[in-house]
Amino acid sequence: MTSFSRAGRALAILFAPFALVQPLLAQQAAPPPPVEGQPLPPVPQPQALQTGSEVPWLYKGSDVPVDEKWLFGQMKNGVRYAVRRNGVPPRQVSIRVRIDAGSLHETDKEQGYAHLLEHLLFRESKYLGQAEAIYAWQRLGATFGSDANAETSPTHTAYKLDIPNIDDAKLSESFKLLSGMIREPVLNDANVAAERPIVLAEKRERGGAGLRMADLTRQTFFAGQRLATRSPIGTDETLKAANGKDVKAFYDRWYRPENTVIVVVGDADPMVLAGLVEQWFGDWKGTGKPGVAPDFGDPVPPAGAQDDGVTGAPIGQLAVGVEPDLPRSLTYAVMRPWRQVTDTIKYNEGLLTDAVAQAIINRRLESRARGGGSFLYAQVQQDDVSRSTDATFVTFAPLTGDWQAALADVRAVIADALTNPPTQEEIDREVAEFDVVFANAVEQETVESGSDLANNLVNAVDIRETVAAPKVVLDVFRGMKPRLTPDVVLERTRGLFEGTVTRSVYVTPTAGEADVGALKLALAAEAKVDGTARLAAQSISFDELPPVGAPGAITAQNPLGVLEIEQVDFANGVKALVWANDAEPGRVTVRVRFGAGYRAFDKDNAVYAALGQGALVGSGVGELGQNELDRLATGRKIGFDFAIDDAVFTFTAQTRSEDVNDQLYLFAAKLGMPRWDKDPVIRAKAASELAYNTYSTSPGGILNRDLEYLVTGGDARFATPDPAALKTVTPEGFRAVWEPLLKQGPIEVLVFGEFDQPAVIEQLRLTFGALAPREPIPADVAARVPTFAPTSATPSVVTHRGDANQAAAVVAWPSGGGVASLRESRQLEILTQLFNNRLMDALRERAGASYSPQVFSNWPTDLASGGRITALAQLEPEFVPVFFAEAEKIAKDLAASPPTADELERVTEPLSQMIRRASTGNQFWLYNLEGATQDPQRVTLLRSLLADYSQTSPQVMQFLAERYLSKASPFRLAIIPEGQTLAEAPAGGARANAALAAPAGR
Repeated sequence: MTSFSRAGRALAILFAPFALVQPLLAQQAAPPPPVEGQPLPPVPQPQALQTGSEVPWLYKGSDVPVDEKWLFGQMKNGVRYAVRRNGVPPRQVSIRVRIDAGSLHETDKEQGYAHLLEHLLFRESKYLGQAEAIYAWQRLGATFGSDANAETSPTHTAYKLDIPNIDDAKLSESFKLLSGMIREPVLNDANVAAERPIVLAEKRERGGAGLRMADLTRQTFFAGQRLATRSPIGTDETLKAANGKDVKAFYDRWYRPENTVIVVVGDADPMVLAGLVEQWFGDWKGTGKPGVAPDFGDPVPPAGAQDDGVTGAPIGQLAVGVEPDLPRSLTYAVMRPWRQVTDTIKYNEGLLTDAVAQAIINRRLESRARGGGSFLYAQVQQDDVSRSTDATFVTFAPLTGDWQAALADVRAVIADALTNPPTQEEIDREVAEFDVVFANAVEQETVESGSDLANNLVNAVDIRETVAAPKVVLDVFRGMKPRLTPDVVLERTRGLFEGTVTRSVYVTPTAGEADVGALKLALAAEAKVDGTARLAAQSISFDELPPVGAPGAITAQNPLGVLEIEQVDFANGVKALVWANDAEPGRVTVRVRFGAGYRAFDKDNAVYAALGQGALVGSGVGELGQNELDRLATGRKIGFDFAIDDAVFTFTAQTRSEDVNDQLYLFAAKLGMPRWDKDPVIRAKAASELAYNTYSTSPGGILNRDLEYLVTGGDARFATPDPAALKTVTPEGFRAVWEPLLKQGPIEVLVFGEFDQPAVIEQLRLTFGALAPREPIPADVAARVPTFAPTSATPSVVTHRGDANQAAAVVAWPSGGGVASLRESRQLEILTQLFNNRLMDALRERAGASYSPQVFSNWPTDLASGGRITALAQLEPEFVPVFFAEAEKIAKDLAASPPTADELERVTEPLSQMIRRASTGNQFWLYNLEGATQDPQRVTLLRSLLADYSQTSPQVMQFLAERYLSKASPFRLAIIPEGQTLAEAPAGGARANAALAAPAGR
């Protein structure tokens, strides 16, 4: 008898329809045979592996045990590599190429070149013609932006590639294409000119108040260091002056074998992966004279600086930034020079002790904020920043203009931590929290994704440290626990606040509220030692808590008809889907669906919808407030995420096998015996008031704030509460709205993961089965569906208060909803991806007008209607009419003419691979089966899911485009700067139109 893995059984369900609808699929999905006469080049045996007694390059000088699941190599030309077999997800290989050069390696005239090079390597290279890279990766099944991407930081540039459904041919092709990009990009004036507007568009989209304050913060905290004047995005002046020769000179200095680390993790023989690295990069030689890494500099105090009143470090650079639309935020940091360390076990024990010390302070600060303190939140965090400084940052948000009082309160809590040792109970509480995290990592090691493993190793290289297996981390932590005494933690706490200079930035919306002199005076003042924020650390046991109610009765328990999932029905109407499996060892996902979702609200109570997401969970359970719930969860992995969906409320948590029963109790208790503490409501209200104006600082902020409200024709349920609405909020009003909503509508509980199934079903009987029968959702509430904004000959116009060169535009078409047409909605996803590719070509590649235009489909499955297709982009104000014209043109073209076979392949292959990969995890099945206890169609339709997303025809796409994009009248929205009017045509229209007529790019 053949034994199939759980993942294999699950995938079989998705593949089953293929045999019915397309018998030839297996042949089509098979690896493409080599072209006749051009066999795949043989993969050589690796020669540069560091084996036996040789210490791998990553572990030189370290006593951290080598993670033997990795194979390390270093070639004669200087390229270092690490490879590892990993089957999560199956048949995927993740490749990372890290170049040890970022914005800190640029000269003044080269600012932005490292990031510009990242773009140019995708533009054209040895094996890829102009703008072919994205298409090539799509044909290999990779989704651009997630599977094929890159990043530039101050210290490195990393190229990231995740190739699904790998085989020998695709693996070889991937290395070939990637090696051409890294080793032999085409760097000339034409390519720089083509890519420059895209980079400038990316820079523009990041602009505004937030960027100004980020720049001020960077310049202040890193004054005198390269990091102060080196943002990876560069400057307008340097980018506009860039040319092929100068960019190539930067490339030649830094893109060299000795600066390169290659990491490959995937479902393949690691010896083959190592051989491919050596085959494609072993003969690489640098061009010209290598660059010499500059000195990044150290934080240095000014001469004669006054000492900080808490830490004793001299007070250095200070700044006050005034931005009318940003909330108050104050950060101060104790700065120390960064020095490369020897990554030893002793060093890591010190870091872990530091982490415990910070956790103790942060818990005290959070307790003070929850109790109605002078600040909304506060946090202490030690960080090594870009190999430039080792700093301890203190960040908090004053609730009012009395920032001095908030600063004094925060410093008083920290002063206590620096003066008096913590209690052993406090230490033990944080130790229990860390222990469960590290133990969970050991349990999850077999399901850690290859992409995460690759990213972790790249990050270790960046900070010049090693990687350790989860068991090593857990053993080191547990081995040091007896030494975590109050005196030891006090000593490490003091070390966190020792340094060479203290610097600070205060951001305020009110001019005149603060200045550098006042900030310096406040920091120099002696801090009061306040120990009242210390928390009682006694644990609370679930055994001490009252029952939810009288245990319920099971009325039915039957297989769902898919996988080994069982449906369990209880006498009170609660229904559960339970699936015990070993796909993700130790991990359990719990989701509770109940009530009416956004349907429950109207214009009179809509303000409480948004506040519910911030305050409902914190309001407590039974006799337990938020602090007591934290104590209850000590040493456990228990979550409590709350969300409002179209037609249902949800509680969700990722928990562990040993904690799942307690997680179920907590969720059921929230429904059966909720508590209504006032402080979480007051805090959520304050947070909303402080955040509201921030939305106005950019077009992206307005999109986040208003798009849902505007596209539904002003439906108050989807409005972000403004200050006037928030003034009406009271804790009593919050309870009056939410208390009845927790009692309404059917409950569905989904428990998927590794657990004792009989024990969980019994716990469901004792918790959810014990709840009182639910009240029905009122008929008028159940009938509510989102409307669609009335169409108009002219776009709706909304203004923002950001930069004058920032705008955004939206076109939305109504679609549908419901499970009955779910298969059609999946085909719509293919159509929107086709639309997205064409819009990307038009606005990004040909016009350089937008960095990342997007097209997406929303199809509510819990409502009969209310869906839509949305296209949006951020761009310059003059290009808003271009966006509308291009979106309309693409919509009409898709309706008038079917797409090409190549266009479809570049969409369906990545979608197909995305589903195949996702289906190996429990989250995929939970997401696609939620609601099935109320609508069994979802189970039936699951079987066609993969086919629906990956099989179509040009004619079907044309039909759907005609139905949804051609016949329906779209809603159009323009978001432009205050004081401007909507452009009728782009300035220099001939230039813009000529750009749009240029050959298509990637």
